[in-house]
Amino acid sequence: MGKVLVLNQDYSALSVCTVPKAFLLVYMNKAEMLAESPRHYLRTVNDKFPMPVVIRLNRYIHIPYRGVVMTRQNLFKRDSNRCQYCGTHDNLTLDHVIPKSRGGKTTWDNLATACKRCNSRKGDHTPEEVGMPLRQRPFRPSFLMFIRDFSGLADDEWLPYLGVKERTY
Repeated sequence: MGKVLVLNQDYSALSVCTVPKAFLLVYMNKAEMLAESPRHYLRTVNDKFPMPVVIRLNRYIHIPYRGVVMTRQNLFKRDSNRCQYCGTHDNLTLDHVIPKSRGGKTTWDNLATACKRCNSRKGDHTPEEVGMPLRQRPFRPSFLMFIRDFSGLADDEWLPYLGVKERTY
């Protein structure tokens, strides 16, 4: 079964859940179905029900901060599983753009995906010092951006609710 985008009452992205959980929320009138699968249905012996793709909660859920957890896998996803120096997909590691020995922190803004070769070549220097420009500057993705661009879960029916007109890939 697929995944369902869950929106808060104000239509902001809240989370992703399973189809059975989403169906239960809709069936119990705790959420409304905003988009359904055009191809799939949930079937019982006597009935068939539309399979939810996007639901909106009927009550607002207050969440003070919704950030993306900084993990190795999430950093790789942010950088498209590509070395930020040469572009390869092989032998990936994480590189501190400003080396830790020079006061660089382990943060979203200072970590970049690098292959072992480039990471070794860069060593204890900044990219500018060794003439290795980054393909993109490291950044902290927002929760919405992460769901939309990096999670790999986004369904085409989700795009209008995530602020995207159409897929760009």
